Amino acid sequence: MEKKYSCMQLTALVVLRILIGWHFLYEGIAKLLNPYWTSAGFLSDSKGFLSGFFSWIAETPSVLKVVDFLNIWGLIAIGVALIAGFFTRTAVVSGMVLLLLYYLANPPFIGYSYTSPAEGNYLFVNKNLIEMFSLSALLFFPTGKIIGLDRLLLRKKTAD
Repeated sequence: MEKKYSCMQLTALVVLRILIGWHFLYEGIAKLLNPYWTSAGFLSDSKGFLSGFFSWIAETPSVLKVVDFLNIWGLIAIGVALIAGFFTRTAVVSGMVLLLLYYLANPPFIGYSYTSPAEGNYLFVNKNLIEMFSLSALLFFPTGKIIGLDRLLLRKKTAD
């Protein structure tokens, strides 16, 4: 059962994909350009049931170096892919996993306080959760096949 979506609906979804892509790309580049950036503070401030794991990462220099590298370049790759509409589904799922890890590292639960400044007081719902569920909505709409490089790949695959 194929549904037709209006131009406005599709435009809103494509714009959402590009905006989230921009956010990922910006965060990755900002971290890349700051020679002093590390995730150690964020990870060592972790609360919740995975705090031991995140603290271990922060306290193990070789692992922290790999995690920082993957975090920076993962953000950049996901951002570029979302903006360009290239391997969109892979980028969406990767972004959701990364945001879930951020959420689990510092969940906004009652009784948890963090040393890092927050953008406000949250109760269960924060920007990571909202952005993760926005990406989950994009998972069900092939926006890269509407406007993006995935459309070119689809044409080439169909032509073969």
